[in-house]
Amino acid sequence: MGNTRRLFGLALACALAACNDSTPGDGDTPAELDPLAARGEAARERGRGAPEAAQPRLGDPAAEAAQAERARAAQRTPFELEAAFARAGAEFGVPADLLKALGYAETGWQMVKGETEFDGVAPAFGVMGLRGERLEQGAALAGVTPDQARNEPIANVRAAAALLNLWADELGLDRARLGAWAPAVARYGGASDPRVQAEYVHKDVYGALRQGRSAFTPTGALAAAIAPADVAPEFAAPGPDFAVASADYPPAIWRPSPNFNSRPTGAAGDPSMVVIHSCEGNYSGCWGWLTNSASGVSAHYVVNESGSEVSQLVAEANRAWHIGAAYNCSLNNGTLCSLNGLSSNHFTIGIEHGGFASQASWPAAQIEASAKLVCDISKSHGIPRDRFHVVAHGQLQPATRTDPGPNWPWTDYLNRINNNCGSAAQIIVDSNNANNDPDQARVEVSSTWTASSSVAGFYGTGYFVNTAQAVSDGASFWFFLPAAATKAIDAWWTAATDRSTSTPIVAFDANGTKLGSVNVNQQINGSKWNTLGSFAFQAGWNRVVVSRWTSAPGVVIADAVRVR
Repeated sequence: MGNTRRLFGLALACALAACNDSTPGDGDTPAELDPLAARGEAARERGRGAPEAAQPRLGDPAAEAAQAERARAAQRTPFELEAAFARAGAEFGVPADLLKALGYAETGWQMVKGETEFDGVAPAFGVMGLRGERLEQGAALAGVTPDQARNEPIANVRAAAALLNLWADELGLDRARLGAWAPAVARYGGASDPRVQAEYVHKDVYGALRQGRSAFTPTGALAAAIAPADVAPEFAAPGPDFAVASADYPPAIWRPSPNFNSRPTGAAGDPSMVVIHSCEGNYSGCWGWLTNSASGVSAHYVVNESGSEVSQLVAEANRAWHIGAAYNCSLNNGTLCSLNGLSSNHFTIGIEHGGFASQASWPAAQIEASAKLVCDISKSHGIPRDRFHVVAHGQLQPATRTDPGPNWPWTDYLNRINNNCGSAAQIIVDSNNANNDPDQARVEVSSTWTASSSVAGFYGTGYFVNTAQAVSDGASFWFFLPAAATKAIDAWWTAATDRSTSTPIVAFDANGTKLGSVNVNQQINGSKWNTLGSFAFQAGWNRVVVSRWTSAPGVVIADAVRVR
């Protein structure tokens, strides 16, 4: 992404809860669909699709690219921050660019609502990532309430500026010299370890000042910008003691944590899953806390926000302390039930990521760096590269954790893992476009389809449901091939007694030619890949359509399609 980030929004309520069907029962009966219909438009707004009438003409790359960008932009609630930084800086005597650099280092200028990832670390809030007592103190100094400082961008920036103003007085800083603010920057980072402070000051905050940063709203308006400046922090530079390469993963920096122990012997201690976490903070603060003996927690790896750096804290052969839950296979589609009741730390490898469960999207470079790491781990330990062996922290510990959050792009992530491992022949198209790589895969549905997650075992983050009847209203799973090729097609659905026993799934090539159709019984064989057959596709955008045109009563499910 270079020095430019897209700015993402304030409210994620739809993505977190309101757009999903949580009705209990065996399945999505026609009666259950009526109250959900009103939520369909909101679900599509978070990236699950758009009415077929609004889709670009087949084979028009420019129109398809524009449509994909509109879909991504529709997921954002942008706001402009440039004026807010300038006003707060002037009000409290803090350089506006310093405020911007701190905000960028903490949250990437996203308005986050932090959660607890590490016990003892207060959640971060707002553009400036303010936490705990500091948030309350900054709010009081700025004359706003703590709730305003948590939830309103301008109040959050003002609270941070007020806090920095106080510290500048306490430290006797020369406010006119940008480099002289470094001690206040170190205090803002919150770390007690001088090595971590140095990394935060030099790389995270003053790195942003030296290199420049910018963000734009989807309409092209400037959200915030830092012009590159030749400025050096007046603070001790990071030492060379972290320059050792990881033995397990050579691209990583070895930053050892004391918080680990030995794995059990036998199958109970063999690494067989990878657990994905979000730090609920920035990268340097994350590895700094996990290498602190007082924290009592760790992870095997931490990936930074730009994807430019990975730290290894615990050897893969050892047991990191990254998940506080006994394993329950019912939370993971019945995978590895022989491990039920054991500590999940015994047999997992944990990867933290700089960022927040509440953020609206994850940087592509960070996702790619993490995918390369997981590919390497999977090769070393023979771990299957699928959704039930590469899992979310919140999936295994749902009572107290949600990370990495609803907008982690699982399908794109798994595709990248497989691509990095030489399995590039595989493309997975999920029913949630937020999980898809828009250059490779997308789903399109009309307004009659409803987003649901009421039956467990779905792929990704949910699925679409509709009634079976003789209408031309299919859910289209599009995938791009650079050259003509014969590919096997698999489909995934959730099984229940209200499903149609003869759901048509139809393959079309990039010219719109029908290649074949298979009718499947969606009352059985749920929560796994079901092979439909092999078809000769053309270069360009091909598609597989889950059709409603069937005389078998019930509902049809459009969940995910795999191309291999």
